[in-house]
Amino acid sequence: MSKQKVWFITGASRGFGFDITKAALAAGDKVVATVRTKPEKLAAGFQHHPSLLVVVLDVTNEAQVKEGVQKAIDQFGRIDVLVNNAGYALLAATEEASDAEVRKQYDTNVFGLLNATRAVLPYMRNQQAGHIINISSMFGYGAVYAGLGLYGSTKYAVEGISEGLALEVKPFGIHVTAAAPGLFSTEFVSTGSYVASKNILEAYDATVGQLRASMAQVDGNQPGDPAKLAAIIIQLASSKNPPLHLPIGRDSVTLFNDNSIKTGKEVAEWEELSSSTDHVKA
Repeated sequence: MSKQKVWFITGASRGFGFDITKAALAAGDKVVATVRTKPEKLAAGFQHHPSLLVVVLDVTNEAQVKEGVQKAIDQFGRIDVLVNNAGYALLAATEEASDAEVRKQYDTNVFGLLNATRAVLPYMRNQQAGHIINISSMFGYGAVYAGLGLYGSTKYAVEGISEGLALEVKPFGIHVTAAAPGLFSTEFVSTGSYVASKNILEAYDATVGQLRASMAQVDGNQPGDPAKLAAIIIQLASSKNPPLHLPIGRDSVTLFNDNSIKTGKEVAEWEELSSSTDHVKA
């Protein structure tokens, strides 16, 4: 029988965070689920489950994150799994996006993730055990749609942070996984889950404009079942040797493999020039 775990899941009000919370509770684990607003709504949605603690916090507010983690420790005594799920997408061409819009995207998707990670790590180090699961995206493997490049760049950052973090915390018995979902039938492409830039340039109608026009059609037609993703995350947290990178969904796996092949071909094509930079010995 597996040991009961304590989960700390950010962005749990809907989407992946909600489904992972549901799956963890069903597995008999305890969950600290964070929301920015309306904690009573989430608690009621789980019939005020005795193993659920709902905490109000904004991941971009470091003080709030630390307070939320302390509440989790006070309630359950430990945190075994951190799921850095909170995030959203900015829909914009690079030229269209304002400095403020891009910074807000990074504040949530990257710096918010770091806030939660820093707050939890002292407790995991003390336990000499833990698993940090960073929800990345297939857009962190490569650009798929014009207009989501800036969002994708935050997920490239998540992949890189996860790699460095894994090396740092391995001696403490802490695992790190960057889980990269493809397209799942969550609310990700609904108007409440992404933000479009205020500035829209006609010059990008043929590229970013195509995505803007099709977002409503994509919503509800994604191939992935979020309940199955949640089941994978539960299984991942029980693995003795979890992967550092885990694409989830056939589309994510395909993009990862295709981009690996594409990058390998480009490097090989330019290898002679790329390798010509050493000092010439007399």
